[in-house]
Amino acid sequence: MEKQLEERIMEALEEVVDPELGVDIVNLGLVYGVELQENNTVVVTMTLTSIGCPLAGAITEDVKNKLLPLDGVEQVEVNITFNPPWEKERMSRYAKIALGIQ
Repeated sequence: MEKQLEERIMEALEEVVDPELGVDIVNLGLVYGVELQENNTVVVTMTLTSIGCPLAGAITEDVKNKLLPLDGVEQVEVNITFNPPWEKERMSRYAKIALGIQ
C-alpha cells in the first residue's frame, strides 16, 4: 500500500471513537490490519472490546464514513474478528492514560 495513503487511512481511523469508552479504535488496539486491494477497496480487519458489542454496527459504519471520502478509496469492507481476542495490553499508552488503566 502506498505509504501516504496508509498514513491517511490510519489518521482517519483515529477519528473513529468507541462510543462506550470514548477512545479511538486505533489507540484501543482494535485495528488488526488494513489492506488496499487492486480495485481501491480498503479492507479493515478489526475486533471489538467484547463479543456481542451492541455498537458493532455503529462502529463499522463510522469506519466506512471516515475512509470513503479519502482520495484513492473507492470501497470499504470491515471484517470483524475475535481471533485473537482483544486484550487491554493492545491499547496504546495514550488509551491507558485516558481510561485510567495501569
